[in-house]
Amino acid sequence: MGARCSRFSLCWWPAHFKSSVLEPADDLENGGDGDRDGVPRFAEFRLEELRAATDGFSPDHIVSEHGEKAPNVVYRGNLLNSDRTVAIKRFNKFAWPDPRQFLEEARAVGQLRSERLVNLIGCCCEGEERLLVAEFMPHETLAKHLFHWDTQPLSWAMRIRVVLYLAQALEYCNSKGRALYHDLNAYRVLFDQDGDPRLSCFGLMKNSRDGKSYSTNLAFTPPEYLRTGRVTPESVVYSFGTLLLDLLSGKHIPPSHALDLIRGKNFLMLMDSCLEGHFSNADGTELVRLASRCLQYEPRERPNLKSLVTTLTSLQKDAEVPSYILMGIPHGPTSSVQILSLSPLAEACTRLDLTAIHEILEKVGYKDDEGIANEVLVDSTRRLHYWSVLTLLCG
Repeated sequence: MGARCSRFSLCWWPAHFKSSVLEPADDLENGGDGDRDGVPRFAEFRLEELRAATDGFSPDHIVSEHGEKAPNVVYRGNLLNSDRTVAIKRFNKFAWPDPRQFLEEARAVGQLRSERLVNLIGCCCEGEERLLVAEFMPHETLAKHLFHWDTQPLSWAMRIRVVLYLAQALEYCNSKGRALYHDLNAYRVLFDQDGDPRLSCFGLMKNSRDGKSYSTNLAFTPPEYLRTGRVTPESVVYSFGTLLLDLLSGKHIPPSHALDLIRGKNFLMLMDSCLEGHFSNADGTELVRLASRCLQYEPRERPNLKSLVTTLTSLQKDAEVPSYILMGIPHGPTSSVQILSLSPLAEACTRLDLTAIHEILEKVGYKDDEGIANEVLVDSTRRLHYWSVLTLLCG
């Protein structure tokens, strides 16, 4: 999925959607009236529409895939008859054997609307096909920017913003009755057209056949999940703590190793060397302490999401600076240079060939004030006069 897609404004949603378009709940955040902020109401698509959007599910449209034998694949798609680019997740045919369960889950998640989420805008359930349609995020995943950055590492201010926005996303989902998030990791956080981090909606739906909520290494899995195989709201906080460690270290460090360093008061060894000199010891200590609390073995000892939001809000830096500036990514409409065939006058202008310019002007009937000959062109006053005329002619 990517990332990421409100930059693609909605022009028209075809009336022939297979349509059970849900009536939105009155209290939906940023989405109760359906199209607010350019996010449409949840709708059911026909398979042929999504096939056309991805050029027949072409490998060229794949942005990510998971699994070994039968991957769940995410495609970038362009919906016909609209200017919207979307992320389309196509599940393995065995992932959701019960179509009713799939539709119920998708519809429930599709009612959520928040600027902190990659919002789910539709699904498809035909035969054995199960697909989700979400906003497209154009600026990759947190994993890409944190572990595999090309030009610049994430700044301290941006890392704080990521965890704050993530905590806000989880708190919003919790307030809407979706307290469980499955396999929270750096690949579930994506960046929109403004560079703002958003939480993928895909993690709000669990694969119903295998029942697995975590695909990561067992070293990063909440201890209670290892004991019971069940995810709880406190398990989500534990996973949030592992993400905090990722952002502090710039690496995927097993929580047990990180906690050993913290207990030994060697937390500075955790910190990403790229951050040296860019944060205060007080802020660093507070974030490490917060990560340690999230990673407590006993679920009841972990903080709740509301307290996480409160603490992280107080640590915000450069809150007035847009995310795309902090991340150093392009923003706004890209200017394209239109290639035109130049007229003889324009070509002469580009060469600064005053003699050619004078000849062309004479051919089109222009006469200077006194009919002065070519030699006046060397005079700086006459040059200024000619360029004034050219400004009018060349516009």
